[in-house]
Amino acid sequence: MWRLLCVSLALLICVKVCGRSPLNPRIVSGKDAPEGSWPWVVSLNYDNGEHFCGGSLINNEWVLTAAHCVEGEDMSKLHAHLGKRTQQGANTHEIIVKVIDIKMHPSFNSVTVDNDIALLRLSSTVTFNDYIRPVCLATQNSVFAIETTCWITGWGDTGDTGDKPLPSPGPLQETTVRVKPQSTCAQRCTFAFNSNMICAGTSSGGHGEGDSGGPVVNRLCSLWVQSGVKSRILGCALPDLLGVYTRVSEYQQWIKGEIKQNLPGFVFFNPPDQCSPASQGSPSCHGRCNEKHNAGFFCNCNADCNKNCCSDYKKQCDE
Repeated sequence: MWRLLCVSLALLICVKVCGRSPLNPRIVSGKDAPEGSWPWVVSLNYDNGEHFCGGSLINNEWVLTAAHCVEGEDMSKLHAHLGKRTQQGANTHEIIVKVIDIKMHPSFNSVTVDNDIALLRLSSTVTFNDYIRPVCLATQNSVFAIETTCWITGWGDTGDTGDKPLPSPGPLQETTVRVKPQSTCAQRCTFAFNSNMICAGTSSGGHGEGDSGGPVVNRLCSLWVQSGVKSRILGCALPDLLGVYTRVSEYQQWIKGEIKQNLPGFVFFNPPDQCSPASQGSPSCHGRCNEKHNAGFFCNCNADCNKNCCSDYKKQCDE
């Protein structure tokens, strides 16, 4: 009984820490991400300073990334850059930590890109601040409905087909994509698309700004929850420029089994499809937390609740 209580308290502490970005009060994505907006984003570099993949900080000593990013890599040459905004020039809040362990999913298949997920252990624990914080992870059975908006970030190439290098100083990029039917990616990709993957994109592009291994996140009230890891776009056809993302919720048990202690914060994601009756045509915001945006009811669960919302809703979201 006491052990169960301790575990429950530990999980509550994790959730209170993860997924919070004090410097990111908005919902509308831009191109250049303001400093500190995505404090869990990690730049993976070789020891010569070359950026090669993205990742996400999930507690104070582990980074989540894609398996194909680290397959065959010499661990002694890998470093994680946290609190970084630009690839060139000074980064006031940046810290650099060596990678001392790589745990690739044992069933990763580089041909089918199935199970494209890996964990990196850092050589020392990091101290959290407004610029370096962990993201929450989606629990098993989380639901990401069709057309759910997701945010992707990274220092990858831009342009409609992702082939335009970032201009100096190479600032962190942000954009949104929407979840698409699994069948859409299954029809357009040459590899076998399955339930371990999320299909997302936009009709005008949107995958280029992210990095391989970088996080795909969703807003759940005052928390940011990682739903996916950017995998590959190889084999996917134009014109919709769809991206394939590893579905994080399918790997909760594997992640917990590898990390074992000081577990990341896991959060169940499944906002309702519409606004509650309490918010329909009512000036009160009570009961709106976790709801999807609906123009007819004027309620949404996003950053605007902290700016344009009734005090009771704001209090509910902050809790």
